[in-house]
Amino acid sequence: MRIRLIASSLAVWTLVGWALAGVADAQGPADDPIARLLREGPPGEKLPVAPPRPVPKPQTAGPSPGVAHNGPLPVVMSARIGEHEDRTRLVLELSDPVNLRTFTLAGPDRVVVDMPEVAWRLGAPPQPSGHGSIKSYRYGMFREGNSRMVIDLNKPVRVSDALVLPPSAGFGYRVVIDLFPAQQVSFNSNAGWPADLKAREAEAEKQAILNGPVVTGGKKIVVIDPGHGGIDSGTVGVNRLAEKDLVLAEGLRLSQALKARGYTVHMTRERDLFIPLPQRVALARKWKADILISLHADSNPDSSVTGLSIYTLSDGRSDREAAALARRENQSDVIAGVDLSGGNNPVAPILIDLAQRDTINKSSRFAQTALTRLASATDILPRSPHRSASLAVLVAPDVPAVLIELGYLSNGADAAQMNTDSWRTGVATAIADSVDKHFAPLAGSGAEAAAKFPQ
Repeated sequence: MRIRLIASSLAVWTLVGWALAGVADAQGPADDPIARLLREGPPGEKLPVAPPRPVPKPQTAGPSPGVAHNGPLPVVMSARIGEHEDRTRLVLELSDPVNLRTFTLAGPDRVVVDMPEVAWRLGAPPQPSGHGSIKSYRYGMFREGNSRMVIDLNKPVRVSDALVLPPSAGFGYRVVIDLFPAQQVSFNSNAGWPADLKAREAEAEKQAILNGPVVTGGKKIVVIDPGHGGIDSGTVGVNRLAEKDLVLAEGLRLSQALKARGYTVHMTRERDLFIPLPQRVALARKWKADILISLHADSNPDSSVTGLSIYTLSDGRSDREAAALARRENQSDVIAGVDLSGGNNPVAPILIDLAQRDTINKSSRFAQTALTRLASATDILPRSPHRSASLAVLVAPDVPAVLIELGYLSNGADAAQMNTDSWRTGVATAIADSVDKHFAPLAGSGAEAAAKFPQ
């Protein structure tokens, strides 16, 4: 058996003796109370002794629609994986009890741990060993009032009922979930969204669209879409900067710049929250956006690749790199554990529509204009910075849309500059300038960019 840490609490809450990413502590695993608990199996009456420590009480994030928060949110303080010969065990430590449930989804195979909204106080977790049932995992906000952990599997499993240990000896509430090996046929037959949760998700997506702000006439409407969010972190940079945090900060800055210029601005998210891809498109259409700007940051196995690029919707043709990016970005809903059964490809059918072609042309014109303005604020990808890809967030037939990859978080220089106020302000200003130019009289717009940045 091997015990591995998948996440630690903030430094002031970290227990002495815990190991990071399988690196043994100087005192050894025998001095780790939770490690002993995992080795010994189901707990008895006596629990391991641990130094007393205060339970954190963070500020409440405010009430969510349909959810009443009486005081601070429950806190997830730590999480661990124990890899055994006959099972893989997950232990979560919380400050307060929550109504937690698990279910499985197939294609790809995942375990979803669903719970009410909580405050996550976990550090950036290292990857599991890969030898057990767990391939990778993620956690965070799924919707307003709802948090989630999604576990990607190496092999099919049967999930045990959750065992809850009450607070004792300095620990908070501990939830123990065992993953036992199973046959694929059995896993597939049991996988799927519980009916009540499926209905809840359908209603939540409907309400999110219906309850959005009312559109008023007169001003050009810009919708800013910070990519990823909540449970979906996106790319994590070489400097540990998470894509979801970078693009939210830049989106808020861009929103301020555009509002100061008189535009009506809506954001698909204004906090660390997951928004499904179809909902992002639906919101842009509901708000009758004149332009949708989706913000992301890229990564590449080659750490020398650097620079900003802009994507517009492909008419079916795209190069290998663009196709690879589309596969990554279109996986957002899979990453968050969204039920995709019965779903259709939102990209392919819409590409033959004539209205879509006009929208693509407008999107391309904005992309060319933006590249000219942005060249004075940041590095531009040297080769083909304007690309086309079948990106799900760009498919609205009546909304011109671009996806801006702000740079490469896999490149040290890009990641460092994207983490500075001066860079963020300069890029936000350049994008706002591009919006001004795009909505100015069309004579000559984009011509200089087309010459400088040919496709």
